[in-house]
Amino acid sequence: MDLLWFADRMWPVLGPVMRAHAALYRRTGGRVGGRLPGLPSLLLLDHIGAKSGQPRTSPLVYMRDGEDLLLVAAKGGHPKDPAWVHNLRAHPETTVQIGREQIPVRAREATPEERERLWPKAIAYNPLWGKYRERTSREIPLVLLEPVSAT
Repeated sequence: MDLLWFADRMWPVLGPVMRAHAALYRRTGGRVGGRLPGLPSLLLLDHIGAKSGQPRTSPLVYMRDGEDLLLVAAKGGHPKDPAWVHNLRAHPETTVQIGREQIPVRAREATPEERERLWPKAIAYNPLWGKYRERTSREIPLVLLEPVSAT
């Protein structure tokens, strides 16, 4: 059975599963939930709803790019961007949790030059991102999370 076929049929249950995953990750201080079979490491992205103003948390695969963290808003090749992208556009100052560490970050979308450099690295790091990219006509946002030093 194809992983993408299975993932397409999982959308109705993904919300509760992701909320449970995020809660487990938090409660265990990142000891459980930072890795899932067949996927690279995950972080917890805190974000504020663009319309609702409500706090949200999303467990997401990430890739390091120097000091920055890269998120690929693939959503399995879905025709629309994931909600967390809209939320970060409205509220770019946020935090992520990697393991036990809480990191303040500022989100921004990659420039065209950065996209050209980052896509090959991203696909090499997580081949699923390349498959998702082939499944959609939208330009998948590449979101860089830049650490913000506490001053």
